[in-house]
Parts: sequence; C-alpha cells; structure tokens
Amino acid sequence: MRFVDLHCDTIGCLTGIESGEAGLRANHLHVDLEKMKKGDALLQFFALYIRTTADGRGYDGRSPYEIFEEERTCYERELRENADMLAPVLCYSDLLKNQAAGKMSALLTVEDGVPLDGKVERVKEFYDKGVRLLTFTWNYENSLGYPNGSSDEKGLKPFGFQVLEEMNNLGMIADVSHLSDRGFWDVAGHSKKPFVASHSNARALCDVPRNLTDEMLRALGEKGGVAGLNFASFFLVPGSSHTKISDLLRHAKYMADKAGIDAVGLGSDFDGIRSTLEFKDYTGMPMIAEALHTVFTAAEVDKITHENALRVLQACI
Repeated sequence: MRFVDLHCDTIGCLTGIESGEAGLRANHLHVDLEKMKKGDALLQFFALYIRTTADGRGYDGRSPYEIFEEERTCYERELRENADMLAPVLCYSDLLKNQAAGKMSALLTVEDGVPLDGKVERVKEFYDKGVRLLTFTWNYENSLGYPNGSSDEKGLKPFGFQVLEEMNNLGMIADVSHLSDRGFWDVAGHSKKPFVASHSNARALCDVPRNLTDEMLRALGEKGGVAGLNFASFFLVPGSSHTKISDLLRHAKYMADKAGIDAVGLGSDFDGIRSTLEFKDYTGMPMIAEALHTVFTAAEVDKITHENALRVLQACI
C-alpha cells in the first residue's frame, strides 16, 4: 500500500445509487476498492463535489448544503458497507492503525466552500462530520472568494480569511486548487500551516488558470505544501483529450525543479475527468510509479507517491 491520491470525485458519481447497486466496492468508474487494492492504494482523499450554477444554487435547484449532506451520507454508507477493506482517517494515527490492520484509508474533503454560506460555525460542523480538507472555491464566486480566471485583485474575501484561520486552528487542510491567483497568494501569506493544490499542474507547460505559475510552485514548496499532479489531459497538454504518462512525467519533473521534490504529489481528479487515460484507472497507478523511476531516484518516487502528502497530513491534522 503506497499511493496517496489527493483528489477524486468518485463519491459524487455514486451519490443517489441505491444500496445493492454498483457502489464503492466495485463499479465502472476510475476508482473502486477492488481497483484501489490492485493499484496498491494507501490513502484516497474522497471529495464531496458541490455542483453549483453561477448563482450559487445547486445544479438541481437544491442548496449546496443539501448536496453536501446527500454526498456525505453516501460516503458514510460506503464506509459502513466496506469496513473490511476501507477505514476513515480523522488524524494521522488513524492512517497508521488502518495500515497495520491491512486496510486502505479514506479522508473526506469538500470541493467548493459554497455550502459554508458565510457561516463560520459550519467549518467546525464540517470538521465534526469528518471533513479534513476544504477546497475554497470551484468555478464560481462564493462567500469565501473568487475562482481561477478572476481578475488580479480578486482573492479571498474577509470570510475566506476567517475560514482559513478556523481551518488552521481545527486541523483542516487548506486547498487552493480552483482558487484565483490572488486567492493563492492570500492563502500563502496567511496560512499558519502547509497547504495544498490538490489537483493542479504547471502553468508554464500548459497555460490554463487551473495550473500553478513558477512563482506559485516556489511559494508552495517554501511553505511545505504539495501540488497533486492532475491527470486531466487538458491540464497537461493544451487541447488534448488523451492523458499520457510521458506528459505526467514532464509536469512532475518541471514542478520538482521549481517547487522542490518535497512539493510534488498525486491529485488524479479520477471520476472528475473525461480524458482517455493511457493507464485506464486506479489499477494503472503502478505504471505511473514505474515511469517515475526512469527520471527520479527511488527515494524521490516514494516522496511523490505518498511521503510528501503524508508529511502535510501529519503537519495539518
């Protein structure tokens, strides 16, 4: 068990499926427990993806908070039904306990702080419900701040700074993927703990706002944080629909050069991407590790596949 993946959208895909149908144990998606076991998974960060429209409402008319609760219920159900293979991580010692028991680990995250809705007490509520990482924004403005592609002066709002402080105090990882450039620098300048870009690549190699500039990569490394390599083809090569391992290597090498080897991890975005993957799904993770060995030392590959992410986990939660 050696892979830590900082981001997947699998729970959102499974939400609404009745118990007894395809679930987390076995399904047609990129991630299920059988694929994870074959792929040597240690820890998967499972995102509750809050799908919204530009006006801040849920895609189906429900509130973002209602979507959060529905997806969290699905996550909890899957943990109960698969307790023989998977166990939650609420603190670093849980990971060690799960590993000793021969179980894979799951860490709950929220992609988009929109369900906080300006209520700081909900940060503690989310923490008490098991959330250990929060991605500030998705593609739209919310009460915390502004998303990628926003103008230079639009970063965290006052409530976003308040949430960041509360997350630092409670023990919740701050995630800047999807956040505006100004927002990135706000987090870098004010976070008391390491932070992550859970699923972002190098902007110099693929010029999209979701990726990190050289300056951001350096700042992330200096802060002790980690950027998770995103497997989406169009964040690797402009306009591409096919994800090749060689392109992942190109970004990994570049990011390690700019941020340092300690700042590179994996953030697949499995089940949130539509790219055709050379390595198919989670079962292909060892193929990626094998390729990493062609350009990095064995110790460096261990850092990318799991050690860097585990260091942030230990420092933050």
